Amino acid sequence: MRRHDAIVVGAGPAGSIAALVLARAGVNVAIVDRRRFPREKACGDLVGPRGVHLLDELGVSVTGARPLGDMIVVAPNNRRVLLPALPGSNYADHAIAVTRDQFDTRLFDMAVAAGAIPVQRRVTGLVYDQDVVDGVQVSGGATIRGDVVVGADGATSSVAHSAGLVDSAKALWGFALRGYLDDDMDLPHIVLWEPRRWRLFPGYGWAFPMAGGGVNVGLGLAFGSDRVASRHAGEQLANFLAHLERLGLLPRSKPRSLAGGWLKMGVRGTTPAASGVLLVGDAAGLVNPLQGEGIAQAMASGHAAANAILEAGPRCADRHYLAYLHGAIRHHRTNAPVHAGMVRHPLAVALTARALSAPGIGAAVAGAWGLYWNDLAHDALPSRHRRLATAASRTIAAAGRRSDAAHWFTAQFPAAGPRPAGTH
Repeated sequence: MRRHDAIVVGAGPAGSIAALVLARAGVNVAIVDRRRFPREKACGDLVGPRGVHLLDELGVSVTGARPLGDMIVVAPNNRRVLLPALPGSNYADHAIAVTRDQFDTRLFDMAVAAGAIPVQRRVTGLVYDQDVVDGVQVSGGATIRGDVVVGADGATSSVAHSAGLVDSAKALWGFALRGYLDDDMDLPHIVLWEPRRWRLFPGYGWAFPMAGGGVNVGLGLAFGSDRVASRHAGEQLANFLAHLERLGLLPRSKPRSLAGGWLKMGVRGTTPAASGVLLVGDAAGLVNPLQGEGIAQAMASGHAAANAILEAGPRCADRHYLAYLHGAIRHHRTNAPVHAGMVRHPLAVALTARALSAPGIGAAVAGAWGLYWNDLAHDALPSRHRRLATAASRTIAAAGRRSDAAHWFTAQFPAAGPRPAGTH
């Protein structure tokens, strides 16, 4: 196969955005994925406000997507708090709901139309030339040569493992299981659930209305570094659906199109870039460690990786990309210890959820809660909600400063460099 300037492995949102930006700039880029599109993906199917803004910037329209604004959080004691959708300086005042088979196909098709060369193969490893990454090995024994490899191949990334950029024992793992119900609801719901009283489920459940009707229902589980507990996800989903019926949110019925998938969260345990390799999206662990959102972060990191390649060249792009990540991971740096604490201390989390939803408190903190939880506080418009969310972030960061996660981040990102132009 002929040589490329860049090889993008994985054609999800992160990879397709990277390939789209590179192809539009005239770069000879191959986009490699083992699957044929359209294909399903386990996901809540929500693209957050930052993602909506980036799509607008890139001129990417998503036909049939359903705009969603405010969100309801249901606490363990069944109290409900409305988290308002607040605008920001560089993100939208709403999310959009669109199935991943539609969304990913749209982005992939746009990348190919812009000039990216599609290759339907499974990547089995990296290729080196005198200890420098020089491409990828694919199924069937073929080699695809390129000056830089963008690893966009998900939480269990073969690119990351082949490059030795993941320490699985330090990574924060999650697992998502979702299905669809033939019903409808007005607002998306996040449900903090206690299968046993005072023992909060390590994660949360959701029920999100979809475009054209139907509801995406699922569970996101947090495990810390222990991936064995994922075997209980299927059992828990049936109990969660019974809980939704008791809440009066949805009638009990068997969901269709069940799918599950791994999440690698909070960046911890992953070195996101090395000479010749840039990891983006889930491959880099760029999933919100509090609530599991990953699509907006994936697209932003794909955009940033492409810009780093364009500005610094393939061989020096890692430094520019790491400079972008210094700003992008502030939420992960602060809340990776929180993720680990949620797994270890379910009683404390249950008490916190009850306190935040208490009468008088829930309404007062709802705006700040939404900004902080969704990693929107930094670019929110000035308000008391932003001030409260910022204060909470500083307090939590100070409390976790001596944690193992904090030490890992300090060693991995010892000093911030100049931030590349054109990144978010």
